[in-house]
Amino acid sequence: MIAKISSSSNLYGALAYNQIKVDGRQAKVIFTNNMIEPEDGKFNINICLQSFEPYLLANRRTEKPVLHISLNPDPGDRLSDEHLSEIAQEYMQKMGYGNQPYIVYKHEDIERKHIHIVSLRVDENGKKIDHNFERRRSMDVCRELERKYGLAPADPRQRRDGLLLKKVEYDRGDVKQQIANVIRTVASDYHFLSLKEYRTLLTLYNIGVEEVKGIKSPPEGDLGGLGSGFGSTVGLVYFALDEKGEKVSLPFKSSLFGKTVGIAALEKRMEKSAEIIKNKRLKDRSRRIIPEVMRSANNRADFEGKLERQGISVLFRENGQGRIYGATFIDHEQKCVFNGSRLGREFSANVFNDLFNGNGQRGDTQQTPLPVSSSPSFGGGWGEASSPDFGGIFDFFTPESSVSDDMEERNLLRLMKKKRKKQRGL
Repeated sequence: MIAKISSSSNLYGALAYNQIKVDGRQAKVIFTNNMIEPEDGKFNINICLQSFEPYLLANRRTEKPVLHISLNPDPGDRLSDEHLSEIAQEYMQKMGYGNQPYIVYKHEDIERKHIHIVSLRVDENGKKIDHNFERRRSMDVCRELERKYGLAPADPRQRRDGLLLKKVEYDRGDVKQQIANVIRTVASDYHFLSLKEYRTLLTLYNIGVEEVKGIKSPPEGDLGGLGSGFGSTVGLVYFALDEKGEKVSLPFKSSLFGKTVGIAALEKRMEKSAEIIKNKRLKDRSRRIIPEVMRSANNRADFEGKLERQGISVLFRENGQGRIYGATFIDHEQKCVFNGSRLGREFSANVFNDLFNGNGQRGDTQQTPLPVSSSPSFGGGWGEASSPDFGGIFDFFTPESSVSDDMEERNLLRLMKKKRKKQRGL
């Protein structure tokens, strides 16, 4: 069993996420603790808000008092609602939230039946409940519950990475829900600095994303640039891809999946990611592992396979002649996406093209201009935008820029802060 724990300041959002599934008959309430009981037995958002309100009003300084947990048994575990309720109660008790108000939802919208728990991190006096070593304690509790209820144990990779995301399979149906399951997790868990990196990450799961641009006049006195509004991005659309990277579904507007996967939230995520990657030195692991694999790999397939076993995916982009012109590495352990040249010149596309297609030299080859990206282009008469141009705020940094990685990250932070100031009219 895998537990995923998140915290936020948005109680309504957490409740609405589950209530929408209840209304769509894809989920149901199976247990509540210290909650106001509705007369008709049907819980709704307003009733839940009334139960949590006194705790939130008493809150002292906790910025993210809302607790949202998902408990995910193995698909092979066949558990009744009673067993799931017992597991939820024991988990909350052992984690220190047994006396808190909380509501337990059973989700049945995907093959893997699982439960969501919404609660609060602050007690009735507004004091934050101790959450030190929470992830480690949660893993220990899950192992204990697996033994007690005879559940299939999570394998080592699942324990390290949490739930393994599944590729979207168009033929399975309910494409919108399949996409939602992936993008919500990816957008909140992974670190990336551009839409190109985000897009590359999503292709692992057969999902495409493109910008929708609007054409409108800039405000008086604004001659253009970030935040001018002229030809600016007004939204994103997501769609399913087949194994060849071709579109196989109609587009879904990002607003259908919530704010966390929209333009504004992704901008903030990228700005935060730049600081985290630098401060926590998240590139170091990839910079250490990739050269080791390059030295030992016999060919490209061997290189890709050995990296995968180390928890790193690599995606190469090639032109029609088979020349590698782009390389992106995804470290699933650190939850980071890196274009090759941002890791260092020794990881640029030219190096790998020489290694696998050319003379095998690993020296510092000069970077050549890139051809136009071969990633799928948006179009086909879907009518979602007045122009098929998808450049914009995310494309200031090309995948194989020759600018140093530190300079790129500083520029990204500066441009995004400047954009938000203009939007606020400062």
